[in-house]
Amino acid sequence: MKSDIMIVVGGKHSSNTVKLYDVCSKYCKTYHIENSAELESLDIPVAENIGITAGASTPAYIIKEVLTKMAEIEKETIQEEENFQELLDKSFKKIRTGDKVKATVVAVNNTEVVVDLGTKHTGYVTLEDLTDDLTKKPSDIVSIGDEIDLIVGQVKDGEGVAFLSKKKVDEQAGYEKIVKAKEEGTVLEGVVQHIVNRGVTLNIYGVRVFIPASQAGLAKGEELESLKGKKVKFMIIEVTEGRKRAVGSVRAVQNAEKEEAKAKFWENTSIGDTFTGTVKSITNFGAFVDLGGIDGMVHISELSWRRLRHPSEVISVGDTLEVYIKDLDKESGRISLGHRKSEENPWEIFMNNYKVGDVVNVTVVSITAYGAFAQIIDGVDGLIHISRIANRKVENVKDVLSVGDEVTVKITNIEEDRKRVSISIRDVEDTEEAE
Repeated sequence: MKSDIMIVVGGKHSSNTVKLYDVCSKYCKTYHIENSAELESLDIPVAENIGITAGASTPAYIIKEVLTKMAEIEKETIQEEENFQELLDKSFKKIRTGDKVKATVVAVNNTEVVVDLGTKHTGYVTLEDLTDDLTKKPSDIVSIGDEIDLIVGQVKDGEGVAFLSKKKVDEQAGYEKIVKAKEEGTVLEGVVQHIVNRGVTLNIYGVRVFIPASQAGLAKGEELESLKGKKVKFMIIEVTEGRKRAVGSVRAVQNAEKEEAKAKFWENTSIGDTFTGTVKSITNFGAFVDLGGIDGMVHISELSWRRLRHPSEVISVGDTLEVYIKDLDKESGRISLGHRKSEENPWEIFMNNYKVGDVVNVTVVSITAYGAFAQIIDGVDGLIHISRIANRKVENVKDVLSVGDEVTVKITNIEEDRKRVSISIRDVEDTEEAE
């Protein structure tokens, strides 16, 4: 085999080795070394075949060391050539619109980021392509030396520049999170940014989410505008793969929370438990009270100790009401609430403070053919029989009394079991005359 270069190993004063060197030098570039360490100082040019020979007196271990060192040098040379070729190939690498690439941040200013793509192009990422939050500066998001993922936008080979987007990468990753959130039924949070036709929009994970008015969870009479700038909880109910957009629902979260509240209520509530609720709606027969995700009904008879014509006489929608559980029907989901307190029972108050023979001032509240009813205290009326109105015969009650008249009467009888009280004006007049 013909060698392009020869390396002669042996002592510099060995006649045999020196003779070998002279012979080889006549035919190719030749180097004379005594050991493997001298190979480091040689500037050996690139060659296809390198031959090694040694003088007769050269020890075998030195020859072996030289062979080993030559193999190491060859390996390093091949690696360097491969690395150089890789860098060369990379510098001529083509990038196209839509490609996802990795780049290193080399400069940051107030309006854009400059990146090294490892190609002949200089990459630019504008603030608009960096983030949706335009209140931030590029330096708030990336720093020099950061390695970031980007999507290629416009490429200008003639000018050696490329414009890229980090926002699109974030949107793509965000879309994957949105899809996962839909599959798993995850509850998300976001701030409503815009009021649009028939709904609102917000941005989550870099993806635009539309919430229709029907899914916005608005209370009756509430306008869409009231949601702008408000943080809401929502679930993803639909995704559009091609446009990478999604439809959300606040109502779905509200419904889920109501179901959870109901389950918790039925599990932990017993008859007699007390609640502070909010009057949600009023009907002719009572009021529905929100106990915190579940409604109960207070019958009109439970709203006051006095007789009511309509619940609106004592309560309004939105009022806070102290109630207690009277009855529970889990199968039908009905909850009966009480509001009246025994210590506020007018009859109990009357019995504790009045007795037969007491003289009291009362107010006439109604007239009948057989007498008049007068209010003793709120919730307790007494009957003034026509025969007890005056110490004279009365033909027509209205000739003597009118609704609203304040008169002085004596309690003449109390029927505790029937909750009836008899009172008399005449007895008071007779007593005064007797005195």
